[in-house]
Amino acid sequence: MEWFKIRSFITYLLTSTNRHGIHSPFVYHLVTRCFNIKTNPSKMIAVNKIRKSLYSNHKSITITDYGKGSSVFKNNERKVSDIAKIAGISKKRSALLIGIIDYFNPVNILEIGTSVGLGTSVLSIGNPEAAIVTLEGCENTAQVAKKLFKANHLDNIQLVVGNFNDTLSPVAKGKQFDLIYFDGNHQKNATLQYFNQCLETVHNDSIFIFDDINWSPEMQLAWEEIKNHSKVTMTINTFYWGIVFFRREQEKQHFTIRV
Repeated sequence: MEWFKIRSFITYLLTSTNRHGIHSPFVYHLVTRCFNIKTNPSKMIAVNKIRKSLYSNHKSITITDYGKGSSVFKNNERKVSDIAKIAGISKKRSALLIGIIDYFNPVNILEIGTSVGLGTSVLSIGNPEAAIVTLEGCENTAQVAKKLFKANHLDNIQLVVGNFNDTLSPVAKGKQFDLIYFDGNHQKNATLQYFNQCLETVHNDSIFIFDDINWSPEMQLAWEEIKNHSKVTMTINTFYWGIVFFRREQEKQHFTIRV
């Protein structure tokens, strides 16, 4: 698996471009005015405070994992600090996610995969006025996240606990989301299932972000299917994320961009 990731990253470096190789005004502006702009310092301070609190939480909890499982953890008994460090959103991705939220200002946000709540906190800090729904399969990690949200006064988050196969449909029914962050199940079939379920929630300016599209061969296959879907008009591959747009005024284009 490690060699696969190395090979995938080399391919990414060879095929990716920066702002000078972009021939789309929409993507050029996104790169120059969002990806390449320094993230709001006060928001990053708030995120790093939460990150530090999770990293210092050495309580052990038992994980219920409905997804692919972990290539790092050997059993389901894990420290909160380890979960946050290994499975939580990185500092670099946190900064980019806040930048994307500042740029597009999504008001209705869905996250599939809360874990211990670090990524959800980034979404909340990114736009405190947004209404955020986050889905988590494991009751024990959800309890850690709930305490985190309460302690940090992140009051715009609704956490729904249960298997995504049971919780996603009721949450998505009749709703429109400006941003959906997929970070809950790194298997091809599950990823495509959730993608197709969430398609009913999109409007012209909706954005989907898929985490770890190069995590495995099957996630790469899932990403290719998503790119080729008829409703998808534009995608950006940042290696660790796949970003999807549905802008009907846009010709179908796919970009691989260094960020």
